[in-house]
Amino acid sequence: MANHNNLPEVNVVWFRRDLRLEDNAALYHALKSEKPVIGLFFFDENILKDLPKDDARLGFIYNEVLALRKAFEERGGVFELYHTTPEKAWAELLTHYQVEQAFAAEDYETYAISRDKTIDELIKQKDGRGLELVKDQVINRWDEVLKDDQTPYGVYTPYSRKWLSQWSAYFVKPYPSEAYLNNLYKGKAKTKSLSLEDLGFQKSPIPIPSKTIEDKVLIEYGETRNNPSLPTSRMGLHLRFGTVSTRLLVARAHNLHAEVYLKELIWREFFMQLMWYRPEAQHQAGDARYDRIPWRNAPEDFARWCEGQTGAPMVDAGMRELNATGFMHNRVRMVTASYLCKHLLIDWRLGEAFFAEKLLDYEQSSNVGNWQWVAGSGADSAPYFRIFNPTEQQKKFDPKGEYVRLWVPELDGLSYPQPMVDHKFARERALATYKAALTAN
Repeated sequence: MANHNNLPEVNVVWFRRDLRLEDNAALYHALKSEKPVIGLFFFDENILKDLPKDDARLGFIYNEVLALRKAFEERGGVFELYHTTPEKAWAELLTHYQVEQAFAAEDYETYAISRDKTIDELIKQKDGRGLELVKDQVINRWDEVLKDDQTPYGVYTPYSRKWLSQWSAYFVKPYPSEAYLNNLYKGKAKTKSLSLEDLGFQKSPIPIPSKTIEDKVLIEYGETRNNPSLPTSRMGLHLRFGTVSTRLLVARAHNLHAEVYLKELIWREFFMQLMWYRPEAQHQAGDARYDRIPWRNAPEDFARWCEGQTGAPMVDAGMRELNATGFMHNRVRMVTASYLCKHLLIDWRLGEAFFAEKLLDYEQSSNVGNWQWVAGSGADSAPYFRIFNPTEQQKKFDPKGEYVRLWVPELDGLSYPQPMVDHKFARERALATYKAALTAN
């Protein structure tokens, strides 16, 4: 490796969706390499420009990144922190260090794949070995659970059976990354610290869920997951940004025989695989015929849905919970999404974008996959004729009205709006509209 400017020779661990020191695959591989290691994180302007200025996720990431930087500095190490585009951040970093190799966790989203190819080339242009990507956020990546003919699954159930049939404790063995932190490059960072204000953001009032979870919640998940008034794991945010190890959580669920919870984690990997093989699914229906549906252009109706003013109590409770907390119970997500697509006949992509802006645990593949599942246009064996009745869903899963009354306290008052649409009418309209679109020549 040529070093014409006598720059410090280092390897880099590039933190992205793995914001932790423990059981961190990229950090482990970097620290086990021959060169001393510096840490790197940058707040990507390409992503930040589209976020609300009080985005709670950004505040969460900010705090976790500062904690990582502090952990490096307490050991005499260097953690560089940028606020710019990926190309500009790396271009500057490479003027300060001779980087032999960078290590990062694989990211399967479309933007990340393109970004990583660009950075790999940048490092190689400076006589480095490039960017080595390692598996971290999943147990099985896109090419590891396939049909016998080596094609991807399009339906969850056979995918999950194959996933479980391939189970091995080896797949969830943790990386002892924290044990090798003596291989950090010792020095002083070239970059200064950043405040939230420097990033153009402000603190959000939305609280962040704990990353600790009791065994009881995992074990009883199959019995409690449909009751929105009972606590759930709230692990989505921590899985999304890697503050909790996927391997450790999957291992816990498996060892506790928490089968229903484990299958939810398998759903996550299934949706990632779908997005890998069909990145266009973020904008297009899984079945192209569903893109022929004449969705209603009804901005006022969409606004009422967003605000939780539809007159359907369970829908309104869910939307108000989302707006206030950045979270919505999974059962209620299905009901609210179905109401938008089927009752109001409004394009699922509008709902997906709203959830993407609001959900703390937003993950593109899962969000798109679940919205297409509800719309009937994605990977599922029971398509458009599944239409949730919000009243019956409330009777079944919130029979005492505890959840609904928490978020819709004016339910019995004169100020609560009448239903926007009658269920029987909406159901018949949706069935007719979908059928006409699917059978058109």
